[in-house]
Amino acid sequence: MTELIKTYFDTVSKPTLLLPALACDAHCHIFGPSDHFKYDPSRTFTPVDAPKEKLFALHELLGIQRCVIVQSALHGFDNAVVVDAMKARPAKYLGVALKPANTSFDELKVMEQQGFRAIRFNFMAHLKTADSIEDIISLTHRLAPIGMHLQVHFSSDLIHSLAPHLEKAVCPVVIDHIARVDAARGADHEDFKALVKLLKNPNFYVKVSGVDRISQSPPYLEGVNLAKILIDEFTDRCVWGTDWPHPNHHHIPDDAVLVDAIARIADTTEKIKKLMVDNPALLYRFA
Repeated sequence: MTELIKTYFDTVSKPTLLLPALACDAHCHIFGPSDHFKYDPSRTFTPVDAPKEKLFALHELLGIQRCVIVQSALHGFDNAVVVDAMKARPAKYLGVALKPANTSFDELKVMEQQGFRAIRFNFMAHLKTADSIEDIISLTHRLAPIGMHLQVHFSSDLIHSLAPHLEKAVCPVVIDHIARVDAARGADHEDFKALVKLLKNPNFYVKVSGVDRISQSPPYLEGVNLAKILIDEFTDRCVWGTDWPHPNHHHIPDDAVLVDAIARIADTTEKIKKLMVDNPALLYRFA
């Protein structure tokens, strides 16, 4: 993984799709630099540093002016790396934090003022949260009054057991990476059908990021097809992200390819603007 990331930094290309003004990358990460922002001792691997300067340069290349940085498990509950990046690009870069479910209301208020808009919980095998789903749902009662939301990342098979609990959330719930479904199984697979059913609840949003994770190789047509189904039916509740620098991946995608895929996912100018500008502006409350 380390060598792939190192190679990737030297090979990113420029997309052909011209994104609309104020386009938002609603899901990406920052790693380090490790001499200033220490990695969590319990991490499963040590990456090549991917600092804010690399992210800013990437966004300039891709034509992105707004961003939501998602705290990486590599830095654990110390969200300082995200705070640092938000301070460098005030009002244009916001954040999603990792915090335990028992985080106090007073601490959440401070975080919201810093620019955090959500707390994320991972249910993946390599990132499993220590909090119970009951405690996570209880947290939503402290998130809702300050306009924050819940973000969840899980393997697709868990959607069936998690959905009844998540529907009890009193704040919006954002589902990561098309629920990590296997795109090769198509739209008729029970996991994708369960995602569609859950999204019929207007409290739920989905990130149509990760077409490269749920497909095996570019141009990720199977993943694009599923993302398009979601955009077509839930146009007002989809957001998109690069997931840069693509941790825990089976390959390192070219972000320009991911940007160009947007034109197939959202097949009209109006849908692209909803996905890239309007929806993130409302969900994350950009100034």
